[in-house]
This record gives sequence, C-alpha cells and structure tokens, in this order.
Amino acid sequence: MSIRLYNTMSRQLEELQPRVEGEIAMYVCGITPYDYPHIGNARAVVVFDIIRRYLEYRGFDVLYVQNFTDIDDKIINRAQEQCVPWQSLPQRFMQVYYEEMDALNVKRASRYPLATEHMAEMITLTADLVAKGNAYAVGGDVYFSVRSYANYGALSGRALDDMQSGARVEVNDIKRDPMDFALWKSAKPGEPSWDSPWGSGRPGWHIECSAMAAKYLGNGFDIHGGGQDLIFPHHENELAQSECAHGTGTFAHYWMHNGFVSVNREKMSKSLGNFFTVREVMEKFPAPVLRYFLTSAHYRSPIDFSDQTLTQAQAAYERLKLGALNISRALESEITYYTPPEIIEPLQALLAHAEDDFRAAMDEDFNTPQALAVLFELVGESNRLISGGINEATRTALTETYALLLRLAGVLGITLEAAEEKGDALTPQLMELLISLRAQARKEKNFALGDAIRDRLAEIGILLEDTARGTEWRRK
Repeated sequence: MSIRLYNTMSRQLEELQPRVEGEIAMYVCGITPYDYPHIGNARAVVVFDIIRRYLEYRGFDVLYVQNFTDIDDKIINRAQEQCVPWQSLPQRFMQVYYEEMDALNVKRASRYPLATEHMAEMITLTADLVAKGNAYAVGGDVYFSVRSYANYGALSGRALDDMQSGARVEVNDIKRDPMDFALWKSAKPGEPSWDSPWGSGRPGWHIECSAMAAKYLGNGFDIHGGGQDLIFPHHENELAQSECAHGTGTFAHYWMHNGFVSVNREKMSKSLGNFFTVREVMEKFPAPVLRYFLTSAHYRSPIDFSDQTLTQAQAAYERLKLGALNISRALESEITYYTPPEIIEPLQALLAHAEDDFRAAMDEDFNTPQALAVLFELVGESNRLISGGINEATRTALTETYALLLRLAGVLGITLEAAEEKGDALTPQLMELLISLRAQARKEKNFALGDAIRDRLAEIGILLEDTARGTEWRRK
C-alpha cells in the first residue's frame, strides 16, 4: 500500500513518490536558539520525528536535515540585553535543545547545519539571484524582487496584489516593492558581520534554509517541513528564491506543515502570558507523557494544551504502559490454567490484522490517533485474555502481542517497556516484603494499616494493584 500525504502546495493528499526509489530526502526548519524551546517547537519536532520514524519503518533510507538559525536579530538583541557575547546564546540553547529533545525520545537528525557555517553558500546564492535579475543591491543591502517570480503566493494561497505591508513585512524607503525581502543586510555598528560583494553584513532569514537545503539535499528533494506559521513568509520566500535560482519545480516536491498549539483554547503567545517552555511542562508531567500528548492529535490539526489535556494524556499513556507491563508480568508468571481455544481466538484474530491496521492509519497522511487506537486494541484484548490465566497457547499469543505492541509504539517514539527493569536488585525484594505486610494486615482486618502502606507507596511513585494473580506493583 502506498503512503499518501497532504501537500500544502496542492492542498490535497498526494501519493508519496520519492525522487530516488527507497530514499527520502527531508528538510525541516529548526529553531533560532536564543531561549528555551517551547511546546510549539516541540510539536513540530515530534511530528516530523514520527514521520521520519514511520518512513524508516516502511523501509526508506531517510536523510533528515534540520537547521539551526544561529544568527538572527533575536539572538543579537537578547545577547545585548544580557551583556554576553552573541555566540554564547546559540551554543547554550542548542545544547538545551538536544537535551530536551532527547528526553522526548526524538531521534537526532542526520545533519544539523548552522547558518554561521554556510555564509559562502548564502553569498553565492544571493549573487546568483542578483545576476539573474531576481534580486537587487541597494547600498550594502540586497533584496529579492517578489514580482520577478510569477508564482509568488502559490504556497500560501495569497495573491500578491492583495498582500498588505504589515507586522511581518519589512517596510522602508529603499525597497522597490513593500513585499520585497532582504537576502543580505548591511552591517550595523556593534553587530556580527561577514564580508560579501556588497560589503560587510549578514544574511536575511529566508536565504539560510534555501542554501543549506540545496547543499545537503540537492534541488528537487522530497519533503520540506515545518509549522504552519512558517508557510508565509518564510517558506513562500524560500520557494521563490530557490526556484528563481535553480528553475521552477526544482526545490521541494512535498510541503508539509503541522498545526498550531493553543493554550486553554487561546493562541499561544508571549503577549498573552500563556507561553510555556518544554522545561516548564516537564516539571509537571514526565517527558513520555508530553510525547504522547503531541502524538495524540493528527499532525495537521490544532492541539489544545492545558493541565487538563495533559492529565488526560497521562492517563491514556499509563493505560498503554500498564497494558505492556501486564503482558510482561503474565509472560513471567509460572501459574497456568486451562484456557478454552475460543478465549484465545479474539486476540489471535486481532494479531492477524493489527499491523495492517496500523499501517493503513499511518499510510493515510500519518494518522497517529488511529494508529494509537490499534495499540489500545492490543492492550485491551491482552488484558481480557490475561484475566483468564496463562497456558502454552496464551503465552504464545501474548509473546507475539508484546513484541508487536513495543515495536509499533516505537514507530511513534512511545516507550512502553516495563519500568521496574530500571530499578536496583533490592527493590523487588523490598516490594515483596511490603506487599506481604499489607496482605497480612488486610487478613487481620487492619485495613487502616493496609491503606497506609498503599498510600505511602503512592506518594513516592509506586502503585499497588490487586489482580486475580495477587497484588502487583509498578512505578508511575
């Protein structure tokens, strides 16, 4: 079955047809590292990590490039505010980014190119556009002429004549058209700069990704990704300058964009005071819960962030994790019962099509909610079977289920392995003693002591569960 994805350019689902059979070249716009990553950053990174993981699961060799914009007005201004060298901010916050994305189980990109390491490529691309008449120099600045590109506005669906100069459009007296944008900016006193044919300066934002994508992926690469906020002007401008430089239809074949994050149903914004960093969220909720939350909605849909939605995500994630733990414990159990064949048949039937269902969901524009539904089906049917006991036939079915559950969850970057495997050797023995003491207290009808043991364990993150097989424990 083929993979279909939504192409922002065509505004419809299209079959993925790679430039090179068996290979995917993918560029995703990264962050400007001047502050802690926020949940909007995290959503884009997790979304494209899932897409990359699924493509690899389907057998593609994925070359995944994600840049860092390590020179920008925001970096310069923040460094001046803090009275620190401008280079120190990107260095610091790129390391923070790696640590926090590692915690979210995001695979490292194939390459993380930095803007400051690709000045030569950006200057060459700018000079090429000037030579072809698509850009013009004014003093030490160079601007791209948007009216030199007939298809400008095709990606965002905007008509050039209807566009108005606004907050995101630089307005000055030296541009030929208010919509023209900077490819190269002349140096200002005290700001970092590099030599160029137009004098000392630094690149505009949009030229960076065009130059780095072309260097590492070549023209006509497969997928260009990012958040919906990048469609205009960033990706529109990337497309225009790249196709003027290299020819129409030669930049990226598929444009993919993830939906916005809202906070309590309002747009996330620093001005509204509802702006949350990944670090702040992970102080209240474990990283795997945030990963699950960001996976639980279709990537193109908006997703609403709140304590309530995170709490719901935590409960759902814990159900999956507990399901995997129950299977693991059942497989370790030596207790066996006779299980009629008809009791096993529903799980066996589910196993026969579960992976196909998972693929069908992900093949249709990476539908993670439907893919997660397959995992919950596996957990639900396994729990029903486990409650009837374990014998050779059920063990075989559960072994297959456990392997499939972990593998498919892994495609989504969700970790379900039993938490107790990470504990020290003494912990299981201590827990066995506490469970025994609680059982004795309950036998003697000392329910206050039994409840106290359970409650104190819960306070330190250990949950007790009374099952048909006896009392079992797990970490939160």
